[in-house]
Amino acid sequence: MRTRALVAVVVAALLLATTTVAAASPISRAQAVRKAKEYLQFTAFSLQGLVEQLKFEGFSTSDATYGASHAGADWNREAAAKAKEYLKMEAFSHSGLVQQLEFEGFTPAQAEFGVRAAGL
Repeated sequence: MRTRALVAVVVAALLLATTTVAAASPISRAQAVRKAKEYLQFTAFSLQGLVEQLKFEGFSTSDATYGASHAGADWNREAAAKAKEYLKMEAFSHSGLVQQLEFEGFTPAQAEFGVRAAGL
């Protein structure tokens, strides 16, 4: 009996997940891309940070991920811009700024690139 109930829960979860993914429409994805591009014109973001911002705006995880991934960003350039933003506000060591960029969601390689590009 427990096995049958567990199977029912798993099947329901899979159906719900499938329905959620299928619910993403071309219009909602296009809006997510548009919003991502708007944010990138305003300030620098990591891919992860931009996805989180779009989710905060109410986009589904699927649409937010799609929008951020298709906004045309060069994530190394975004890391460099974010590093320069931080250096305008306060002083950092090389390693401290790398850690800050990683905290913002940049990969270690992107963070290192960004810090070096900012001249630190």
